[in-house]
Amino acid sequence: MTDRITIRRPDDWHVHLRDGAMLAAVLPATAAQFARAIVMPNLVPPVRSAADARSYRDRILAALPQGADFTPLMVCYLTDETDASDLAAGIADGSFVAAKLYPSGATTNSHAGVTDVRRIDGALAVLAKTGAPLLVHGEVTDHAIDVFDREAVFLDRVLAPLLARHHGLRVVMEHATTREAVAFVRAHAPRVAATITAHHLIINRNALFQGGLRPHHYCLPVAKREVHRLALREAAISGEAAFFLGTDSAPHPVSDKEMDCGCAGIFTALAAMELYTEVFAEEGRLDRLESFASLNGPAFYRLPPNEARVTLERRQWTLPKLHKVAGGSGVVPFRAGDEVGWALA
Repeated sequence: MTDRITIRRPDDWHVHLRDGAMLAAVLPATAAQFARAIVMPNLVPPVRSAADARSYRDRILAALPQGADFTPLMVCYLTDETDASDLAAGIADGSFVAAKLYPSGATTNSHAGVTDVRRIDGALAVLAKTGAPLLVHGEVTDHAIDVFDREAVFLDRVLAPLLARHHGLRVVMEHATTREAVAFVRAHAPRVAATITAHHLIINRNALFQGGLRPHHYCLPVAKREVHRLALREAAISGEAAFFLGTDSAPHPVSDKEMDCGCAGIFTALAAMELYTEVFAEEGRLDRLESFASLNGPAFYRLPPNEARVTLERRQWTLPKLHKVAGGSGVVPFRAGDEVGWALA
């Protein structure tokens, strides 16, 4: 049995850092584990322009703990009115490394998102020309479609035709949750890749209803049947370059989760690498953790892997029941109060 593993320092290719007091509360956890992170742009108001991205990046850097070695990678929030020339300029000067497609109304703070992908053809042409990835929240928003089917329908109705229209476009299917998504990525790799969250590797949809309604297990895309969880685990541990780490850690105050219409999002940043390591250890594939966490993402984003190393060791520790936020009700972390079997050394 392996009790210690050393890998290149990993990156988080999908995280929500929020802003203000929440940013100050959650950023240290991500910066302690990851060298870089793709920072989601769904603030209020969203990060729509290169100037918005530079301003948000400055706020993140100002909130870093002293001595932290962490680089935020900024993303353009696409809307029906996205200025393609500003997007191109932002990519050229490093303000943006990617652009995010939120179907309008699909998830938290997505109402300013895209109502019809044909309205962003100009922006997609810029991405195809520059090679900057399109990051997609892959769900349709048609309320006639069952919530558990919206990812699979998105692949057929939206993503496949989009790829056919924009031949040079490179896409990351964010937080994949279904075996259909795994199959789609494999069919279109290396042009298409996917991030996989720790929580989708660990829970299926039953976790939403264990002993009652569990709002802190509610996220979008929602966790699916066990067959899909198993497909995600097989993809994550496969070593294939098209699958890599993206936590989708998404903090919300307790007061916004435990209400009659609670927010979607699971906060995993306090133990992200430990949770992934647990999964790979359970599957007997710790030898492939470095590819998933530290190599595949940089390769897709055309960035060098990190030179620094981190070590994880088999050691029990207990997650806090609440993560404090100044002036707020705090955030309940994923697996709050439970033991985790691995720790950063």
